[in-house]
Amino acid sequence: MNENLFASFMTPTFLGLPIVILIIMLPNMLFPLPNRLLNNRLVSFQLWLTRLILKQMMVMHNNKGRTWSLMLTSLIMFIGSTNLLGLLPHTFTPTTQLSMNLGMAIPLWAGAVITGFRHKTKSSLAHFLPQGTPIPLIPMLIMIETISLFIQPMALAVRLTANITAGHLLIHLISGATLVLMTINLPTALITFIILTLLTILEFAVALIQAYVFTLLVSLYLHDNT
Repeated sequence: MNENLFASFMTPTFLGLPIVILIIMLPNMLFPLPNRLLNNRLVSFQLWLTRLILKQMMVMHNNKGRTWSLMLTSLIMFIGSTNLLGLLPHTFTPTTQLSMNLGMAIPLWAGAVITGFRHKTKSSLAHFLPQGTPIPLIPMLIMIETISLFIQPMALAVRLTANITAGHLLIHLISGATLVLMTINLPTALITFIILTLLTILEFAVALIQAYVFTLLVSLYLHDNT
C-alpha cells in the first residue's frame, strides 16, 4: 500500500533506457498472418472480426474515404489490443499517456482536415459559417467554429486517456482495499472482491469500446471531409 498510486503510469525503463517502443510493438505479434490454405480458428476469427469492423466503418464512406480502410482497421486493432494487454498484472498501458494519444489523434485529424480542404474547399469553409447567420454574429461564429475544429484531436486524446486511466485507478484502489480487508473483515473483503471482479470485466469491455469510439470518431471526421 506504500506504492505510489500513479507508479503504474510511469514510462518503464531498462538500464535507464525507455522501453515503451518495444511495448508498443508487442501487440503486432499477437495477430498471426494467414499464411496457410486452411487457417486455424484464431486466424479465422481474426479475419472475420476484421471484415466486420471494416464493413461497419466503411459503409458511410465514398471511394476516396475507403482508401483509409487499412489505416482505420490497424488503428482499432492496435488500440484495442494495447488496452487489453494493459489489464494484465505488472504491465504498462501506453494509451494512458496523453502524449501518445495526441500523437495518434493529431496526424489522423490533420490528414482528414487537409483532405477536406484539398478536395472540398468550399464545403469545408462553409462549416465555419452556418447558412442564415446574422451579420453581427459572423465573426463570433467563425471564431467558435475554428476553436471547435482545433479542439477535436484534443478531445479524442483526452477521452481515451481519461477512460483508460480511470479504470486502472479504480482497479488499483479496490484491489488494495480488498487486500487490507482480508485481514480485518473477511465477508466485507469477499464483497469487495466480487466488485473487483465485476469491475475487471467492465474494464475489458471499456478497453474495446474506447478503441471503437476513437476509430469511429476519426472515421466521422474523415466522412465530413471526403
